[in-house]
Amino acid sequence: MSATSKASAKPAISCRNLTKAYGHTTAVSGLNLSVGRGEVFGLLGPNGAGKTTTILMLLGLTEPTKGTVRVLGLDPTKQALQVKRRVGYLPDAVGFYPTLTGRANLRYTARLNGLRGAEAEQRIDEVLELVGLSGRADDRVSKYSRGMGQRLGIADALIKQPEVLILDEPTVGLDPQAADQVLATITSLAADRGVTVLLSSHLLTQVQAVCHRIGIFVSGSLVAAGTIDELAAAHGGRITIEVGVHGGDPSDILRRLDGVVDVRRDGDVFLVGAQRDVREQIGQQLGRAGFVLVHLRQRPEELGQIYRRYFSESDHDAA
Repeated sequence: MSATSKASAKPAISCRNLTKAYGHTTAVSGLNLSVGRGEVFGLLGPNGAGKTTTILMLLGLTEPTKGTVRVLGLDPTKQALQVKRRVGYLPDAVGFYPTLTGRANLRYTARLNGLRGAEAEQRIDEVLELVGLSGRADDRVSKYSRGMGQRLGIADALIKQPEVLILDEPTVGLDPQAADQVLATITSLAADRGVTVLLSSHLLTQVQAVCHRIGIFVSGSLVAAGTIDELAAAHGGRITIEVGVHGGDPSDILRRLDGVVDVRRDGDVFLVGAQRDVREQIGQQLGRAGFVLVHLRQRPEELGQIYRRYFSESDHDAA
């Protein structure tokens, strides 16, 4: 997925200096965050970093100690019912009635949201199809795998046709195939239906796969937020450029370019480590030297590398 930000002038979620303290312990400290409509935003951090507390404040389930939070322009503390009507939530532990079928569980949720009769049945059929459970809808939930239970949880959250969907660790404990199905559903909701998705997770590769932007939480603070490229650049990270040519070994020419840190060969391509994007200079210099350029692209930086750098810096600051 492209890491292009979809933030808009009227964000779906907005937090300003949002803080939550329990006695002398600060769970979330001075959070400033804006999430655009139709954006998939990842909250990344270990357990205890403040992600779940942030979600509870967004849902109006716990009151901020100070600061402001708005969801679709609403104050969750004062307008909790209005927020609940427009926001779907999948907690990290999904609970259903195990002796009822998946469809029966969704009917119960539909009734709680004021849906009955043909309208409810149509909505249930739609969400079951969306999450890939139409063929197992009439099986008891006790027979569902964990992955099926998570997808039923997403269906349950979608019954009300929410504008915002908040998912707390939606793929924890799932096998790779089940996790991929859940992530594909998340991508489809944002791309095809314009749903804003806030995804809390500590699974780096999955966050990188589906999120437009990412916020990194460390010890209750949001230490960085942006696209993968923005996070790397803000932390002084370097980029890697893949170069493929006909006509010999261009290593000496590449090493002399301003901003290039190192050059190494990897099979049929040369990997150029640089402090900034020097692809234009590479193309010009290699062309002048008579090389035929057949491959030139920036290699995406892995989120894990960026994540470790931020945590390393935080540990250093705390020392």
